[in-house]
Amino acid sequence: MNPQQSADTAGRPRIVVIDALRGAALLAMASYHFTWDLEFFGYVAPGLTAFGGWKLYARCIASTFLFLVGVSLVLAHGRGIRWPGFWRRLAMVVAAAAAISLVTRFATPDAFIFFGILHEIALASLLGLAFLRLPGLLTLAVAALVIAAPHYLRSPAFDHPALWWLGLSTIDPRSNDYVPLFPWFGAVLAGVGFARLAVSFGLVERLRHLALPRWLNPLVLAGRHSLAFYLIHQPALIACVWLFSQIMPAPAVSPQESFLSSCTASCQQSRDAPFCQRYCGCMLGELKNNALLERLFKGEQGTAFRQRIGDLASTCTVRTDEAMEEEKP
Repeated sequence: MNPQQSADTAGRPRIVVIDALRGAALLAMASYHFTWDLEFFGYVAPGLTAFGGWKLYARCIASTFLFLVGVSLVLAHGRGIRWPGFWRRLAMVVAAAAAISLVTRFATPDAFIFFGILHEIALASLLGLAFLRLPGLLTLAVAALVIAAPHYLRSPAFDHPALWWLGLSTIDPRSNDYVPLFPWFGAVLAGVGFARLAVSFGLVERLRHLALPRWLNPLVLAGRHSLAFYLIHQPALIACVWLFSQIMPAPAVSPQESFLSSCTASCQQSRDAPFCQRYCGCMLGELKNNALLERLFKGEQGTAFRQRIGDLASTCTVRTDEAMEEEKP
């Protein structure tokens, strides 16, 4: 998955610690994707992986991968960009990203991956070259600005689908893997800045000679072949869950039940359970009365539609707050 190597010049030994860290992140990613697959096939509650601890878990995994991309970029090209190797590995990542977009466009057209983590890695690897010679602290400062960018640059001017890859739209695109340039390029820059400081303080050379226990060899192997692992693991997991579903199908869940479960999980990130139960019931009723539920499940992203959903959410919030206030002794 990482387009770079863990060595900074040809002939120097790889830093196995980085391979092992990448391998551990791959296993964590596989565990998240397996849970997502269970949700997709109906074995766990709808919305489980989209909110709360699972959402944080997914973001930590993505941040780790992108941070290691920045670290490896410095190790591979910090003393001079080795263009043949860079272009070769970049081409592999771009081809893999394009293949994922193509496959998911047909498999899940309502939520296909148009700019996922491989797309981010490809673009960030190119942009990251501009920071290889900058002081580490300066790069870390830029990383902080990039990470915070959606909070101060988000604007309707970026709402056109052609600009969604920037991550600055007021619309949250529906995609099974959405890793836009902002804020995620910040994780790559953090890796670049950290690696530059690590080189300056001699930490890299110490890590280069650090040996790991043999039982960590599987992680090291996975980390060295991360792109292959990334491309293979999810189809394999989906195939396993699908085969299991042919033997023991998950209980059927109606669209209404699915909406209520997902709505409640989302609501409880900011409000208590009694409020969320009433609020989501109100939303379900309004969506059905206005013939919007099916359009919502299809992932409609139009501005007018989103405004209508927002108006209904505001109405249900007020109604729920008023009803609960009236019930207070």
